[in-house]
Amino acid sequence: MAKHSKLLWSIVAVAVTAIAWSGHADELGRTYAQETLARALVTFAIARTLNGVISTAQGTELSLEPGGVGVNFHIGEILDPVNDLIERFSLVMLVATSSLGLQNVLLGITAWWGLSALLAAAASITLVTLWAPKSIPISAQLARRWLLIIALVRFAIPVLMITTTLVFNGFLAEEHAAATQALEQTGSEIEDITEQSAPAVPEEDQSLIDQLGNMLGDGLRSLNARDRIEQLRLQVADAVEHVINLIVIFVFQTVLLPLAFLWFVVELAKSIVSRTAKL
Repeated sequence: MAKHSKLLWSIVAVAVTAIAWSGHADELGRTYAQETLARALVTFAIARTLNGVISTAQGTELSLEPGGVGVNFHIGEILDPVNDLIERFSLVMLVATSSLGLQNVLLGITAWWGLSALLAAAASITLVTLWAPKSIPISAQLARRWLLIIALVRFAIPVLMITTTLVFNGFLAEEHAAATQALEQTGSEIEDITEQSAPAVPEEDQSLIDQLGNMLGDGLRSLNARDRIEQLRLQVADAVEHVINLIVIFVFQTVLLPLAFLWFVVELAKSIVSRTAKL
């Protein structure tokens, strides 16, 4: 083997051992994992809160004409699409949080000191086979192969957590923030309409002027309700779009990316096994 190849392999052996024992990659991966899990839980809480608000408003009825004469409208007719979608979103978030929990467990396993010690042993054997006389019984190719495989196992999960977080921050963070904010606004709007649509309790022995005033107030509330209903229609349509975006974000970050990364790791391991002997 050429001297520059020996130097390169020596640097790799020392570097992976130093990184493993320093714990910097594990700490960064753990930080990103906690941030991702917290973000998922907060998003799930927002969705469940909206679901509760919608359930409360399901039976609310709005009168769109003064005095209750005219069309009575159930808010639930508008809210049904987003309510059904949030129920499905809850299942997606259950899968997403389970995936993140599993990744946290695997992160703790790969950060185990025994695996770092095994990596250090493989690095030491590699250095010995590279620079010692040829009488060493273990071949340099076999030593390098095991060094790369153990390093791959040792750093796979931290690299996965770091990669998925970088992808989220670079491409998905703004969409996630806009979606969660829109869901919170929709929930507030539904609560306001529900409170304002509650029928006023008539007082006993009201004078004629008070009764006329109540009728006028009902009329104004019904006219305002018409505008609020149209606004709510638009917000619900936006909420449906944002819930779909959140589903895409969490499925991509917690399911598709880890599966793609797992496939990449397996293929890389196969490549290491098949090509190291040629080096």
